[in-house]
Amino acid sequence: MTRRDWVVLLAALVMAALTARLGWWQLDRAAQKTAVQEARDSQGRLPPLAGRDLAREATSATHQWYRKAAIDGVWLTEHTVYLDNRPMGGRPGFFVITPLLLADGRAVVVQRGWLPRDATDRTRIAAHRTDAGRVPVAGFIAPSTSRLYELGDAATGPIRQNLGLADFARETRLTLLPLVVIQDDAGATSTDGLARHWPQPAADVHKHFGYAFQWFGLSALTITLYVWFQLIRPRRRAAHRRASTDRV
Repeated sequence: MTRRDWVVLLAALVMAALTARLGWWQLDRAAQKTAVQEARDSQGRLPPLAGRDLAREATSATHQWYRKAAIDGVWLTEHTVYLDNRPMGGRPGFFVITPLLLADGRAVVVQRGWLPRDATDRTRIAAHRTDAGRVPVAGFIAPSTSRLYELGDAATGPIRQNLGLADFARETRLTLLPLVVIQDDAGATSTDGLARHWPQPAADVHKHFGYAFQWFGLSALTITLYVWFQLIRPRRRAAHRRASTDRV
């Protein structure tokens, strides 16, 4: 084989391996979402947890993920955060995050709902209501708030991309529980102006299978093209030339 042949072989192998790896990654994403959905369905059949039953340690919190919660407390509105680039129903907007102060003095981060983004000023927050005093909050427990990929250091301020519980605890000086409550409409104020159409984890799992099929197809196509243009076609040409020479 010539140097060019080795370069072509290496490029084909790298391309085939990379696209195959992306295909397996898509299948892994589908499996992860399916596992989360199954955990939510299973945990969701258990009785709701009250505020006093919420885990205080991270190791214990993992056993409560996706269970229902029925708690009450006081909204700490001065620590409200709006997570940017969170669409709902195909519209851009924010997830509203507010800590809820429990009766024992600890606080739990609540992902309360969604607000649309202002088309002319992305820093303008749509009007919404936060009740004063002790309020009931129902929902399910999650490991963290919604997270997106973020370049650089985590931002601060009322509008940001992500919210880490440990960093938020240091920032607010609150004693935060190592979990998050995703609020649903049960017990929520109907006039608070927040939408809560949370997607099911496995709702879009079919798209990962589609992407995996495409990546595996591209991997197979790469191998097929290499075999045809580098192995079969040259041999057929050589055989054709030999046959022509023999006839002459």
